[in-house]
Amino acid sequence: MTGRDLRDAATHFRFGENWADYATRIDEVAVARACGALKRLCGHSNLSGLTFLDIGSGSGLHSVAALKMGAGQVVAIDIDADSVTTTENTLRRFAPPGSSYKVMQCSVFDMAGKDSNLYDIVYSWGVLHHTGSMIEAIRLSAEKVRPGGQICIALYARTRLCRFWKWEKRLYSSASPTFQAWARQTYLVWFRALSIAAHARRGQWFNLNAHIENYDRERGMNFWNDVHDWLGGYPYESIEPDDAKALMERLGFMEERRFLVPGRRWGLLGSGCDEYSFVRRAINS
Repeated sequence: MTGRDLRDAATHFRFGENWADYATRIDEVAVARACGALKRLCGHSNLSGLTFLDIGSGSGLHSVAALKMGAGQVVAIDIDADSVTTTENTLRRFAPPGSSYKVMQCSVFDMAGKDSNLYDIVYSWGVLHHTGSMIEAIRLSAEKVRPGGQICIALYARTRLCRFWKWEKRLYSSASPTFQAWARQTYLVWFRALSIAAHARRGQWFNLNAHIENYDRERGMNFWNDVHDWLGGYPYESIEPDDAKALMERLGFMEERRFLVPGRRWGLLGSGCDEYSFVRRAINS
């Protein structure tokens, strides 16, 4: 951890503990969904022979997906020791026999000193906005892409309530388990009320229990783990899509595709992740 990484023991959310809990629910169905999500974002149905860097590996699910899709080598890094252990366990459970992979405990800010390789695909889903220095984290991640290679990232969409959520996350991440449990229940009441109202405007019925039960099919994440992750995800930053595109263009990338979160710009229930795929221009282009 460097001085630029604000996720110190006093303030940062324990992402690793949450991912360890979620990983116990991973099965082959979850792996198949992760493969579908990776295929959608990177645009490849087959990663045969490609090198893949997973920055902020969390549960290890995306690293498994890359190997299932044929990646020649996967390197997974995470700053959290619990996430490193969880990633290793998930890879041992689900990686195809003979797969080539390595897992390291490493901050995005320390990558250059620990790994000099460039990669065909650099992947970081919902991570770089939690580093405390998002723009620098994006730049350093982009430096790991070989010319002609690709970076796939997901970043929090900018909302009108981002300042509030930043304050809330800092409070939640350092609070007692009792306070956190109360905050989750309070959020659930607010979530249910707003969801019922939104569905009613469309002439639809909203069933909270059914939503929770089906959540992993749509989101690829357990509902309660996701609520805990959202409320506690500090540090927190967000970005407008056009600002993300302009930044990557300055870094020598061209946008391939984007998938933006619909209807979340007010941020009453928080934000979602906008997804982007960029290709690094070849040296002679």
